[in-house]
Amino acid sequence: MKQDILIVGGGGREHTIAWKLAQSPDCGKLYVAPGNGGTAAFCENLPIKATDVDGIVAAAKEKKVDLVFVAPDDPLMLGMVDRLEAEGIRAFGPRQNAAIIEGSKVFSKELMKKYGIPTASYEVFDSSSAAIDYIKRRGSYPAVIKAEGLALGKGVIIAANLEEAEAGVHEIMDDRVFGDAGNRVVIEEFLTGPEVSVLAFTDGKTIKPMVSAQDHKRAYDHDEGPNTGGMGTFSPSRFYTDKTAELCMETIFKPTVDAMNREGRTFKGVLYFGLMLTCNGPKVIEYNSRFGDPETQVVLPRLKTDFLTIINAVIDEKLDELDIEWDDSACVCVVAASGGYPVKYQKGYEITGLDKLEGQPDIMVFHAGTDIVDGKLVTSGGRVLGVTAKGADLDHAIKRAYEAIAEVKFKDIHYRRDIGIK
Repeated sequence: MKQDILIVGGGGREHTIAWKLAQSPDCGKLYVAPGNGGTAAFCENLPIKATDVDGIVAAAKEKKVDLVFVAPDDPLMLGMVDRLEAEGIRAFGPRQNAAIIEGSKVFSKELMKKYGIPTASYEVFDSSSAAIDYIKRRGSYPAVIKAEGLALGKGVIIAANLEEAEAGVHEIMDDRVFGDAGNRVVIEEFLTGPEVSVLAFTDGKTIKPMVSAQDHKRAYDHDEGPNTGGMGTFSPSRFYTDKTAELCMETIFKPTVDAMNREGRTFKGVLYFGLMLTCNGPKVIEYNSRFGDPETQVVLPRLKTDFLTIINAVIDEKLDELDIEWDDSACVCVVAASGGYPVKYQKGYEITGLDKLEGQPDIMVFHAGTDIVDGKLVTSGGRVLGVTAKGADLDHAIKRAYEAIAEVKFKDIHYRRDIGIK
């Protein structure tokens, strides 16, 4: 029987999830709330904010959907899955008490410390003066400063010296640039080595890692400029070997799922591991409680097993019955952003050139900050499009992605020229 599905969210991740679900023979009608100009082409967009728990519950009932896929972090931390389940609505994503693994960096660091999961050493502070005093005493740079709560992927400051560290602490804790997310800060040891993102499906008992990916957070080439939600990504990582994957499963992935169970916080959904491959072995930089953005844009195109089958197996705790297959291709996503992102940028510029990419094999354009106004596709956010290409290897995929993004036009378009080169 076909399942009608409501996807919560409106970015590139949600467009990718909808695109992949639409390929399933068991997928019925797709709704996306609020969606974007890309999802509007094959889904019904609903004008409901992703954080409107009551609105999503009401829409799920009104549309009589069979499944709600809660994709972003904020509604997960608001307990949207709990509410849906309480109303008898089937939902994909962790419950509120498990989503805290992303929602509180203090919780996640203390969890790792308690259960011996490798991570950077750290201290927690609830006042800016105490945090700055600690940084001064430590006298070690770069200093890693993290807002405790959710900050749209931007709540991490890597300070090269005391001046930058003081400014970063004041920005988070006193200027409240991330709101209540800055009530406390975590000051961490600076780790070095290649960064890798590994997302994993888990039903609380079984864990099935996806193919590896690597993100580019900084706004400009050579990893310069401010942190963003992500300027591009690629899969697989050049450094994540089969041996490393086995080590991560033994020391990080399985221990994390087990630790959450022992804490009475069983995690069901997608668990994201941000890793640093240090000279002392892999260590956890951060957890996310959902698909990453833009990692989703390079991971899901490589998935061969039916996506909806996996989602249902997770919900029904039957993940152990599935053999999940991935193709051997490489995938690269280059984000086309509004000029000035992530600080100040204009919206409403017409986007052209996408028609030239339609029908090209293994070229996908995932919309993030787009809208349709008076029949025209226009920019409506900082990250506008994720121009994505598959290739036989990373070099081939990089070449194809940049050939594709060269066709995309809108005023003040900005994208990095070095995605995948790390």
